[in-house]
Amino acid sequence: MYESASVVKVMFMVALLREPDVRHDALSPGERHLIGPMIKRSDNEAATAVFDRVGEAALYRLARDAGMKRFQTQPTWGLTHITARDQARFMFRLDRFIPKRHRGYAMHLLTRIVSSQRWGIPPVAPRGWTLHFKDGWSGAPSWRVNQVMLLRRPPRRLSLAILTREQPSMSYGTESIEGVARRLLRRYNRVSR
Repeated sequence: MYESASVVKVMFMVALLREPDVRHDALSPGERHLIGPMIKRSDNEAATAVFDRVGEAALYRLARDAGMKRFQTQPTWGLTHITARDQARFMFRLDRFIPKRHRGYAMHLLTRIVSSQRWGIPPVAPRGWTLHFKDGWSGAPSWRVNQVMLLRRPPRRLSLAILTREQPSMSYGTESIEGVARRLLRRYNRVSR
């Protein structure tokens, strides 16, 4: 199992959108003020507020509904235990877990990640695919650099979850993710150009 860092924020967003008082109603300005920055620029204060609001039980329900076999929250949300397999499966079916009313908004947010965080998979992703993704990193005590992504080119879709630990630096971790993604996506790049 790996420590999630900020990739768990996708689950936070989905858990909030599934809340009974949110799923069928328009998002309040306060909810948009939390979700938008948490996803687009990985705002940790917003993530903590969402985590505190939805609680562990909502995350475990989502993990169960998504068929995650190994998911475990921690008191510090960035240390949540996840696996690449569970995250790749979750991302592949992500839109199924988002209430219909909020699906377009949530999926769009995951395409709007700030440019400084578009490393790893995005530079080597095949052309013509829409990228819905989130990355996460932490440098204490050693670097953990992670990225999860759904790539869509209707009717096709594929997902990736690349998780690392004990990287010597952030740049080493991002280059590791890019290298793995380049190899995994090589065939897609050939047919997409």
